[in-house]
Amino acid sequence: MDIARPEFKVQKRRRQIAWLAGGCLLLIAVTIGVSRLKPAAPEVERSTVWTDTVKRGSMLRQVRGLGSLIPSQEFTRQIPAETEATVVRIHMLPGSQVKADTILLEMSNPQVEQAAVDAKLQLKAAEAEYQSLRVKLQSDLMTQKAGAATVTADYSQAKLQSETDKALFDLGVISGLAYKNSKSKADELTTRNNIEDERLDINQKAIESQMAEQQAKVDEIRALAELKEKQLDALKVRAGIEGVLVDLPLQVGQHVLPGTMLAKIVQPDHLIAELKVAETQARDVQIGQPALVDTHNGTVAGSVMRVDPAVQNGTVTVDVKLTGELPKGARPDLSVDGTIDLEHLDNVLYVGRPAFGQENSTISLFKLDSDGKGAVRVPVKVGRASVNSIQIIEGLQAGDTVILSDMSRSDNTDRIRLD
Repeated sequence: MDIARPEFKVQKRRRQIAWLAGGCLLLIAVTIGVSRLKPAAPEVERSTVWTDTVKRGSMLRQVRGLGSLIPSQEFTRQIPAETEATVVRIHMLPGSQVKADTILLEMSNPQVEQAAVDAKLQLKAAEAEYQSLRVKLQSDLMTQKAGAATVTADYSQAKLQSETDKALFDLGVISGLAYKNSKSKADELTTRNNIEDERLDINQKAIESQMAEQQAKVDEIRALAELKEKQLDALKVRAGIEGVLVDLPLQVGQHVLPGTMLAKIVQPDHLIAELKVAETQARDVQIGQPALVDTHNGTVAGSVMRVDPAVQNGTVTVDVKLTGELPKGARPDLSVDGTIDLEHLDNVLYVGRPAFGQENSTISLFKLDSDGKGAVRVPVKVGRASVNSIQIIEGLQAGDTVILSDMSRSDNTDRIRLD
């Protein structure tokens, strides 16, 4: 028969309790250890990131803007309608090469045509009246000159007779009364001769005044006739300059009012680039700065000639005068890409411009380890920026390699592994 041993059961139970307690302690220790472990660094494919190495040297600051080629105002002619008219014939279409005297279109306005004829007739009548007045005044002047000549002859005769009688009176040949009579007559004709001379001078001045007044009327009517003739001639719209007709928004039979734009002619060899530069980058753009314009079929050098003081839709308009030879295919409204040189920064640290980050701020970049298999996030203070590069103030050294790509997907980690 079996003998009961209670102490064995107690020992077995104690061992079970000990094992259970040890397992719980082990589980707790493992849990605490795992909780204290840092999460594994996420992996990023090396081929998907864009990196650049920090350099020290000269950095060229530039800004870029998109835009188009536009005609220079100096070599552009826009033709407005001078009078109300109707289009009757179109000779040239947009894209045509034209010369200064090329007729682009013809218009009609019966009132303008009649006004030109009336003004021409009025001018002829005024000129005829001028000639008639001139002949009449000259005739009156000749009559007055004849009368004055008669008085002058009588005066000369009386003066001579007075001098003769004085000599005879001195010799006692004639009486004093006879001498006084001849002297009195000579004095009277002297006065009349002076008066006739003054009348003749005044009459000549009066004639000049009347002729000038009539000439002013003729000039006024002539100016009106020339204006009407110009308006009539303007119905045949001419190019005015040699170039290319780029716009003629009219149709035969269309009625136009004064001031309506009829045509636009440009000289394609005289174009400028109109660039739209972001307002945050345009503050350093100055007149005279060099620029390079890419027409997508070649590049052409230029210089800034105007900076618009106003901001529109977040951009500033910058006009660039093209100083180099235009590439083939350059024409008005052609889309271009322009780069403006702002300044050279000497002996500075710089790196390629990251996907995000404004100038004069502190940003975070991933700096590659020495073995290139990982990268750690570091704060970087940046200074002035260019199109493709940015100045480094603090946080990096020459030779450091950083990731410039958009790493927003890794915002929650300070370290990555590059595969």
